[in-house]
Amino acid sequence: MNLRDLLRVIGPGQKSLRNLSLEEAQRAFEVILAGDESSARMAAFLVSLKAKGTTVEELRGFAAAARARATVPCTEVPGLVSMCSPTEGQDGVPPLDVAAGLIAAGAGARVLLLTDRCVPPKRGLTAASVLEHLGCGMTWDSSECEEWVVKSRFGACAVSGMLPALVQLRELREAIGVRTALSTVEKLLAPPGSSVVVGAQPGPVLGTAIEVVTGLEHPRALALQGPEGGLIPLVSKRTRGIELIEGDLVAMNVEPEDFGLAHPQEPELPLFSLPAEGQGAGDTPGLVRAAGEITEEVLTGKPSGARNAALLGAGLILKASGRSLTLADGVDEAVRSLESGAPRTVLDQLRDLAG
Repeated sequence: MNLRDLLRVIGPGQKSLRNLSLEEAQRAFEVILAGDESSARMAAFLVSLKAKGTTVEELRGFAAAARARATVPCTEVPGLVSMCSPTEGQDGVPPLDVAAGLIAAGAGARVLLLTDRCVPPKRGLTAASVLEHLGCGMTWDSSECEEWVVKSRFGACAVSGMLPALVQLRELREAIGVRTALSTVEKLLAPPGSSVVVGAQPGPVLGTAIEVVTGLEHPRALALQGPEGGLIPLVSKRTRGIELIEGDLVAMNVEPEDFGLAHPQEPELPLFSLPAEGQGAGDTPGLVRAAGEITEEVLTGKPSGARNAALLGAGLILKASGRSLTLADGVDEAVRSLESGAPRTVLDQLRDLAG
């Protein structure tokens, strides 16, 4: 069955409109990754799927196809937590994934951050932008990333390095101009045996996100609706989440005041260097520098909303790893890690490894 046949199933106005089976979805994504169809037909399929509403089974099928073609790092690394943040990035808040991951690594967790840079259509700021500023970068080589995780307890890998076929789809994504299932699939390339912390967009997709991860047989997982679909909690109000623990799904509300980390204002990017028309925030050197400097300041332990958000994020990572039984324990461990200077030690090790 090709995309033309599947469009007759999912296309708007079709009398036979229905959801795809897992097997159909897997085959469809295999075709897209192989580039065996025209750009017009692939765009029509992705947009029709978005209009219909993508199901859990469809996303699992796409993830199965992607994982079969990807070179996934750290598949044999025990106790690993995969951070799966949106690769299209953020433009209203600084990405604090790196700060949270380094703090958690400083507390003893092994952390794999899946990211990329300037992915269309948004081309926002991502962890990759921050790592570039910090002088250690991400890697496109899965073996190198695994070495970083083993030796420093932290590593960041480009999803387009793990799955090069994604690069070929960037022009298509730019042309479509809206988020499609491609944005979700990139967050599902985590090693199967790892625990997962994944960001989810606002709205009813939170349940879908955790159900998809559950079907991919991760032992523990946490889906969180952070700012702009990220995995770092808010500090001015509650953040909704759902946790997977030993096969059970448990609702989670992250209340920053419960941990003494409430702040009246969310972390912000400066307004002096907003992206010009046709640019994304990740294309703007001034914003990349500002995001990197915010992360550097967090690692000094200076009180701020960004520090508080990163500590909450690190606490969630530590809870997902199983090192902390409760989020309160995880936050306490994160605070001790930051105050000890351990995250900066991890960063120095990364710089040495990245050479």
